Amino acid sequence: MTAREALAEAERRLAAAGVETPRVDAELLVAHVLGTTRSGIYAEPDVEVDGALESLLARREAREPLAYVLGEWGFRRLLLKTDSRALVPRPETEILVERALALVRDVRQPRILDVGVGSGAIALALADEHPGARVTGVDVSREALALARENAERLGLPVELRAAGVEAAAEGWDLVVSNPPYVEKLDGLEPELRREPPEALLGGLDVYRALSRMARSTWLVVEVGDGRAGAVEAELRAAGWTETRVTRDLAGRERVVEGRRA
Repeated sequence: MTAREALAEAERRLAAAGVETPRVDAELLVAHVLGTTRSGIYAEPDVEVDGALESLLARREAREPLAYVLGEWGFRRLLLKTDSRALVPRPETEILVERALALVRDVRQPRILDVGVGSGAIALALADEHPGARVTGVDVSREALALARENAERLGLPVELRAAGVEAAAEGWDLVVSNPPYVEKLDGLEPELRREPPEALLGGLDVYRALSRMARSTWLVVEVGDGRAGAVEAELRAAGWTETRVTRDLAGRERVVEGRRA
């Protein structure tokens, strides 16, 4: 089967399976098997595609997240290993990293804590883009920590990783960041989301409340779900944080809330 034929067949099957972006996903899968880029497929449309595509395509047809099928996913300047041990890094989370970097830009060696480190995306991006930062990532999931360690080793970035939860925020930091579980229920979510670790998805205001009261840091920056920014900002203010700010993501949704310790 040529690349052109494989692309058409993959797009047809993914569309039938209800995948939201069948053409893009098909291009990424075919490019992955060929070891090229999406544009590279069109440069050599008659190259043969081997049988490795079928198993990957079947997994995506079953609505396994594309990042898990490919085994890697881009986040800011990094290419991270991705699998079912942690959430898929998402573009909106890059806004959290941007705000965090802006707040410690003038601090030579900021001590930064990432609560709920997952795959390591946030912690590793901060270490990568602020070379002086001393970054620690904690998670209650040992599987997620193992994945984060693999990513740190692959990228050669010096991030401390250990098993802990929100209580680690009380140790004293220049900046605490977190993308905590904030999905209220799995019902109605896309099948792909239901394939990600539920413990990293499901949560309410409790974790924000705990962070806002427990964190001992100059700055606290958190990602929030749709419609949650006002409530989370109120939690920060109630806990004594000042200079609170809400930042929207590229889709215009209120996505990141921050505050400064009074």
